Amino acid sequence: GHVTRLYNLPVTTAARTVVDLSRTLPFMDAVVVADSALRAEKAAKPELRQILDSCVSWPGVRQGRRVVSFADERAGSALESAARVVFDEFGLDPPELQVTIHLPAHAFLVDFCWRAHRVIVEADGLAKYAANKDLIAQFQRDRLLRDAGYKVVHFTWRELFKTPELVIARIRQAFVSQSAY
Repeated sequence: GHVTRLYNLPVTTAARTVVDLSRTLPFMDAVVVADSALRAEKAAKPELRQILDSCVSWPGVRQGRRVVSFADERAGSALESAARVVFDEFGLDPPELQVTIHLPAHAFLVDFCWRAHRVIVEADGLAKYAANKDLIAQFQRDRLLRDAGYKVVHFTWRELFKTPELVIARIRQAFVSQSAY
């Protein structure tokens, strides 16, 4: 029941593939896969849960359930998915994802937001700043968000994977800071 045809070849459905990977890959990798499939609408959580329910005796089903529960279609990139796992591992409350912050003359979509702390966190891949004008626009955007009372923290792939404790420390510092950076 979990087989379809692609280019006239039998293959497992996207949902079944996500479930299989969620059972066998490391947790972070599995979350990246699940988030991506959900975002691309290749699978839906009820479908993933149904497949897991039909495979209860298979190895890794417990992790598969954890992955599906943790997965979120709002994660905008593999970096954002990985960051959510790191946030969780370090005990941060889950952030809101892909939040639009409305200011008097602007509206900005941010990667992560902890409204109670007025903290915004941005996952910065290199493609985000392909041109100098992109970097200048980001500086202006951050300034407007800070002027509105938000604290803005940025991190890169390298920081998340080489020094995650420093990324988490910056976020925690923003939580307790009385003013925008």
